[in-house]
Amino acid sequence: MSNNVQVVYERCCGLDIHKRKIEACALVGEKMRRNSFGTTSEQLHKLADWLKKHEVEIVAMESTGVYWKPVINVLEAEGIKAIIVNAQHIKNVPGRKTDVKDAEWIASLLRHGLLKPSFIPERRQREMREITRLRTSKIQERAREIQRLQKFLEGCNIKLSSVVSDINGVTGERNHP
Repeated sequence: MSNNVQVVYERCCGLDIHKRKIEACALVGEKMRRNSFGTTSEQLHKLADWLKKHEVEIVAMESTGVYWKPVINVLEAEGIKAIIVNAQHIKNVPGRKTDVKDAEWIASLLRHGLLKPSFIPERRQREMREITRLRTSKIQERAREIQRLQKFLEGCNIKLSSVVSDINGVTGERNHP
């Protein structure tokens, strides 16, 4: 560690997160602790326990893909402060790239206060956004299916559109004898 750069966090951790694996590097005083974890709920709780054991005050991770979401959820629930940073803001050192080196680099940048956290809404708001996105997606899927049905029926020479304005509306769904 460089002595000419101010230390902001004495006990911090950098995480390099992937689909099935998390590399963790905790800087605890002058010591560096490394560990690997899986991404199952059980493993995420082991990660949280490991962070608590080393009395880590803050954790930083990249915002690549959606892999950070379960991690942040568990860390929040365990009362561990965590920040997400844009991957483009973390310029890695040239040389051989490994997941362990990435975790070390993130931890080092965090220790010296060189990472800008991304805005992450509170968990309740994140969950509401997910529900809203899912609902929007389902509505769009439903509209596409109705259009496919109408196109199929027209291909069979059944011209419902000339009789009803909406084949899925009240008139379109009404049973006629």
